Amino acid sequence: MFSPMLFLLTFIFFDSVSSSSTAVNKTVPRVLLVSFDGFKADYLNKFSFPNLQKFITDGVLVEHVTNIFITKTFPNHYTLVTGLYAESHGIIANSMYDAESKEHFRTNSSDSFWWNEATPIWVTNQLQGHKSATVMWPGSGISLRNTTVQHHMKYNMSVAFQKRVDILTDWLNNMDDLITFACLYWHEPDFSGHLYGPDNTSAMSAVLKDVDDNIGYLIKKLNVTGLWDSLNVIITSDHGMAQCSSDNVIKLDSCVTRDKYILIDTSPVAAVIPTTNETEVYSLLKNCSPHMKVYLKQDIPDRFHYKNNIRITPIILVADEGWTIVQNGTASRRGDHGYDNALPSMHPFLAGHGPAFRKGYKLNTINNLDVYPLMCHILGLKEEPNNGTLSNVNCLLASQWCINLPEAIGIVIGAFIILTTLACLIIITKNRMSPSRPFSRLQLDDDDDDDDPLIV
Repeated sequence: MFSPMLFLLTFIFFDSVSSSSTAVNKTVPRVLLVSFDGFKADYLNKFSFPNLQKFITDGVLVEHVTNIFITKTFPNHYTLVTGLYAESHGIIANSMYDAESKEHFRTNSSDSFWWNEATPIWVTNQLQGHKSATVMWPGSGISLRNTTVQHHMKYNMSVAFQKRVDILTDWLNNMDDLITFACLYWHEPDFSGHLYGPDNTSAMSAVLKDVDDNIGYLIKKLNVTGLWDSLNVIITSDHGMAQCSSDNVIKLDSCVTRDKYILIDTSPVAAVIPTTNETEVYSLLKNCSPHMKVYLKQDIPDRFHYKNNIRITPIILVADEGWTIVQNGTASRRGDHGYDNALPSMHPFLAGHGPAFRKGYKLNTINNLDVYPLMCHILGLKEEPNNGTLSNVNCLLASQWCINLPEAIGIVIGAFIILTTLACLIIITKNRMSPSRPFSRLQLDDDDDDDDPLIV
């Protein structure tokens, strides 16, 4: 027989269990990493980003992120998810050659051989008992350490950003299949930066408005699906973009004949394998242009962290900012990246929002190596060996008490003034409270009695 009371108790019980389960899920730390390729830091100062600025106002901003050398897409995206320099994670360029296997790498390569020198965070997350999702991120969808990401969308440039977000949020909103780490890649403004050049204000203004609209769509979708309050979202990029000129071209054919070398990767960092005498080829290239630095592998500056890998060629050529290296012909791009990672034009930004982050906090600079330990810390993961430093990004976290240098100096000066004032007050008060001594006649020493009296 139907019992209304039994039905009500059953409903309350299951509703309680459901609410409890949802509450527990909301307490599980989750991270979404989003990359807008080629978003240079100074775009934030030159263009309007109402959606991104709202995101930043309620969260944190790192104004400049120093990326690794070389400042190209595949090396830096793999650094973001491994915390390693290119020489350590093995993705040393967008195009490379492995001298042992005699194999060539192109950006569409999905052979795990190229990627298995490091363990990306989506694999680490799964090996430690959680679930991951990747949307078109370079190097994702590949089996590493016998593990493949549970949810993966293969790269397809024609899939709109909104469609990518829709699919990803459907995955993230499935509480029965809880994903704690996810990453999403979008090819703009890099594609247009190459086409128009970052200094083309009219063209880039429209492109960057679309980027901000996409950020707005992401925020709206996370709000609608109820993910906004529980998800830690990091928006960043892999590199910046420098303006190039058709006049700034270095032609290798004018310096060395093509039979003497093989060109593996092109401008602005060209990878060269000599086919004849290495010293001769190096000498010819060394004198080719004052706007190009030429390094033997063993002489590559230590600050690049770019020499201890077999895939790095015996000679590399590094063009000056805004210059292009070609074998012959003209520069095909009005904007490019790959240059020295110390250049501000190569630096992207980073913004973070969510329960793990502070609100309204701004930091001048970090290394993109530091993003990996930051995400591992938020997720509670044990890090794989990496070159990042968590202390560099601690101040972004709500759980950390941090002050910057000006604040520290102000606190020290303020404390000194307060202590000095208190000390003065104590001394003044003590003097006022001390009893005054009555007037007493001058006492003479015994020796004064022996003096002769004054004779008038």
